[in-house]
Amino acid sequence: MPFEIIRSDITEVKADAIVNTANPFPVIGAGTEAAIYEKAGPQLLEERRKIGYIEPGESFETSAFDLDAKYILHTVTTDWIDGKHGEELVLRKAYDSALVLAEKLGCESVAFPLMAAGSCGFPPEVALGTAVKVLTEHLLMHDIKVLLVVFSREAFSLAGSLFDDVRSFVDDNYVQARSEEERGYAGASRKDRKKRKETELFNAARETEGLNEVQYNAFVPSGASYAAESAFVAEDLEALLRERESTFVEYLRDVIREKEVTDPELYRRAGMSRQLFNKIINDKEYRPTKKTAIQLAVGLQMNMDETQKLLGKAGYALTRSSKQDIIVEYFIRKGAFDLLSIDLALADAGLPTIVKIS
Repeated sequence: MPFEIIRSDITEVKADAIVNTANPFPVIGAGTEAAIYEKAGPQLLEERRKIGYIEPGESFETSAFDLDAKYILHTVTTDWIDGKHGEELVLRKAYDSALVLAEKLGCESVAFPLMAAGSCGFPPEVALGTAVKVLTEHLLMHDIKVLLVVFSREAFSLAGSLFDDVRSFVDDNYVQARSEEERGYAGASRKDRKKRKETELFNAARETEGLNEVQYNAFVPSGASYAAESAFVAEDLEALLRERESTFVEYLRDVIREKEVTDPELYRRAGMSRQLFNKIINDKEYRPTKKTAIQLAVGLQMNMDETQKLLGKAGYALTRSSKQDIIVEYFIRKGAFDLLSIDLALADAGLPTIVKIS
């Protein structure tokens, strides 16, 4: 996977490079930096002193010593003032410089904390938004594995209004969907269920045979409702078998050609490995999991109708009775085709993520 979200202490994470949000001077700061120095051992500060002052936005490497990594990348951000002093540009440069340095060192994986969200005072939505933008842009062009490490559950419940719109969208639509379910068959009496079933059969007969209610009652004698239903189902099944549609993979191939997306662009946007993508695209009978289908829909930047059609080809749908589905729908409707943001919103809601959180 190009990225994972890890809920852990960054000093316990295994990666080729661990990013330290460093003090610009060779001294031990607070928070994440203090934890890294403590775990790495006293040799780290000695090597850090050889580097000297680090400009905001720049990154330099040292050995990782007792950490389970090859390198520590010392990356300096900046303090938040008011957003009008180029703070976001410096933070973006810090992420970029760490990624470039990791690749220069031959690293296949790099672990980042959520930089600048702590003692630097960045609003959480700005810190996260910058991280998401830089990391996803970089992963579209590079194969390095990125781990975004968050220490606590509270880090997912970001302060401010970052996920307020998502929560409102979920609340409004989930409540509505549950209300509609409750007005359906659940808890209805046998008589009511029978009446609803007969209404459904009448509507089916009206659409299929063009019958009005009088004709329907003559055509379907009292008590023959279920026999009539079986006849309609058999007819529908026969029609469906005659009109075979394209498989999931055949439709996927058509959409890829139509949208003129290259394979590397798609599997990187979809947050999946090249091996899995090749396995899918080369087997026309492949039936993906729902999560995989959603990843591909996001990677193809599909609108809601296109997404539902793609999922339907695999036998799935986004429904309003699933909070996870509603969150995915929210981002699709907003045109925010970014799995990292979707997964953070899902994690914030305490729900399973699309790619991975461990």
